[in-house]
Amino acid sequence: VYQVFESVAKKYDVMNDSMTLGIHRVWKDILVHKMNPSPGTVLLDVAGGTGDIAFRFINYVRSVRERQLQQKLKRHQNLSWQEISESYREDKFKSLGDSQVVVCDINKEMLKVGKQKAQHLGYSEGLSWVLGNAEELPFDDDKFDVYTIAFGIRNVTRIDLALEEAYRVLKPGGRFLCLEFSHVSNPLLSRLYDLYSFQVIPVLGEVIAGDWKSYQYLVESIRRFPPQEELKAMIEDAGFLKVDYQNLNLGIVAIHSGFKL
Repeated sequence: VYQVFESVAKKYDVMNDSMTLGIHRVWKDILVHKMNPSPGTVLLDVAGGTGDIAFRFINYVRSVRERQLQQKLKRHQNLSWQEISESYREDKFKSLGDSQVVVCDINKEMLKVGKQKAQHLGYSEGLSWVLGNAEELPFDDDKFDVYTIAFGIRNVTRIDLALEEAYRVLKPGGRFLCLEFSHVSNPLLSRLYDLYSFQVIPVLGEVIAGDWKSYQYLVESIRRFPPQEELKAMIEDAGFLKVDYQNLNLGIVAIHSGFKL
């Protein structure tokens, strides 16, 4: 698996766009809206090397913070211009309101691509990058408010260990969110999806990334991944409560959610 992601890291974003016709961006937006983070939220994004979830999280928190700031200024109509200006500058300086996102990935190449993107897009505040294994996270217990893993859990060797680690590093009251390819219930759509996956995706991998084998592996890993109810049971076995899932695009992907209570 490590070799697969090392070889596709540089073309990862382009391939995601090509394979999903850009819809992966919408799925990731839905994940962050479901999370609904507020200023002060501390997020761990596992297997998030290219920064897609981290950047969305930062944008979301900034927009919430901006709205809060505008409401605060409206409430203080009688302040002088200077006081408003100072207050605005002070709050603007902390545009994330103590929020932080830690991106943890096992693959150095993926982290490298993510850091380059962050630099290019101007993300630095509240963002850190850590090399680490989902099955043995290099973090203390009860440290994060939210744990996300998007299109990463199916590549973990021992899913049960990764889920136990997610539980361990979350604070009591913390939330687990997993976005992953899942199982399509509609038989006709399922057949079309299989045809597309096995006939088209490896060809795209060869054309765009010069790598047929890695994308053949990705397709096979999707098919081997546990269906929605089975993954839900595994998340509950790790100790999470109020576990549910939301199918997107008829189950092509699903978002699983659970809480450490």
